[in-house]
Amino acid sequence: MARIAVIGAGMGAMATAARLAVAGHRVTVHERSATYGGGVGRFARDGFTFDTGPGLLHLPAVYRDLFVKTGKESLESHVALTQVDPASRHLFPDGTDVSLPNATRAGVISALDGAFGAGAGERWSEVMGRAREVWETTRRPLLEDALADDTAPLGRDPYPAVRRGLFRRGAPSLASVAERELADPRAAALLTSYALAYGFDPRTVPASATVLPYMEQTFGAWYVRGGMRALADAVYERCLARKVEFHFDNEVVGVRTGPDGRARGLDLADGRRIDADTVVAGAPVPVPGGPGRAAGPVPGRFVVCLALRGPRPEDTVHRTVVHAADLRAEWESVFSGGAPGDSPTVTVLRPDDPSTVPDASHEAVTLQVTVATTAGGEEWTAPGVAADFAERVVKAAEAAVPGLRERESWREVRTPADTERETGAPGGAVPGPALAGAGGLHLHPANVSAVPGLYSVGGWSHPGGGLAHAGMSGAIVADLIAGGPGGSR
Repeated sequence: MARIAVIGAGMGAMATAARLAVAGHRVTVHERSATYGGGVGRFARDGFTFDTGPGLLHLPAVYRDLFVKTGKESLESHVALTQVDPASRHLFPDGTDVSLPNATRAGVISALDGAFGAGAGERWSEVMGRAREVWETTRRPLLEDALADDTAPLGRDPYPAVRRGLFRRGAPSLASVAERELADPRAAALLTSYALAYGFDPRTVPASATVLPYMEQTFGAWYVRGGMRALADAVYERCLARKVEFHFDNEVVGVRTGPDGRARGLDLADGRRIDADTVVAGAPVPVPGGPGRAAGPVPGRFVVCLALRGPRPEDTVHRTVVHAADLRAEWESVFSGGAPGDSPTVTVLRPDDPSTVPDASHEAVTLQVTVATTAGGEEWTAPGVAADFAERVVKAAEAAVPGLRERESWREVRTPADTERETGAPGGAVPGPALAGAGGLHLHPANVSAVPGLYSVGGWSHPGGGLAHAGMSGAIVADLIAGGPGGSR
């Protein structure tokens, strides 16, 4: 039985801890904050609860596998999962309103034809057909297996683009695919919004990013009753049931190595030293050759929690995306350090969940926006910056929530600065999932570090950010420590 020290209690770290504990190891988790879950946060006040991190779950099979492998129990025996249908509603500046059904190709084609005109649905379907090739090509090496020593194949974009016009000059970006293959600017905005939501610049992210909407439209989007934090609760409880020890308010400042160069324990901020046979880092740690973070600037998440008077209307869609009036200006703001725009792309989450409100005469609404980790060069903590931007966000959201301002009781604003304070993520950035192409720019550090006995797990390591990807990284690392090749299958 090995002594395994885990740094951080994020979703990937807990997924690893539960699997290792089942294998008979003594596992201790050291978390700098007072709670678990990492970016899967919750804000509660006056009987209202809100997700401050991800609002929906994709690829729930990842967590179903975790629960089966760590106790032969179903995920659904611990949390209630509901498939969101329609998967999303989209509102465009010209007044176009389209809802996309969950996990049905024919339904999406019909919806887009009705909203954008005949042929729009088929053009979208053709792009998703090519995205399927990306998925089939990269699913194992990019998501299910440990990162190969030779990442050159993953540096090439597997998207089989239509080779015409400017595409002959090289691999296209997602924005160029949207413009050339979809034709309609609203369809283009729809496609690029998936990348923006994950923190990718549509102008530079490779066409392989088409796999993001493909995954959602193929495997569905799911809501966890009680909010996504309920999933973190369930994974934490699973760890406790498997005798994983948690130590909160325990900040790790370094990884100790022995004379042989192998990781041998942790140094804590309070001066204590923890001995271990193996170390698993759920966050970047200060050690030469240790796990790092993906290259390039990574945006964060701006959240407005709204407590509303009045019940949630029966025909309300769970997720509505209100698209920005000027996409290029928004991309410039998020990815080039410009000032936050007056009309950002806002994701409006309105769950049909009585457990998130004090009673049936109220509604809990969450607004999410992808933003730069600084507001046009200013810190989000600067006087008035967050409040001013929240006003713009609420104004945009009124298109999805009629009478919003009249119904508002109070609001809570969360910025990347809050994310950094609560989770330790550099700048409050939220890492995206790994993508093939762009010469490997969107790959993440491997789970096996240059330091023997030190492994990396979670959003800042392979295969990247997102609930499903974090769970897969946990399976990969547990398999590596067990002596396997590293696989989440």
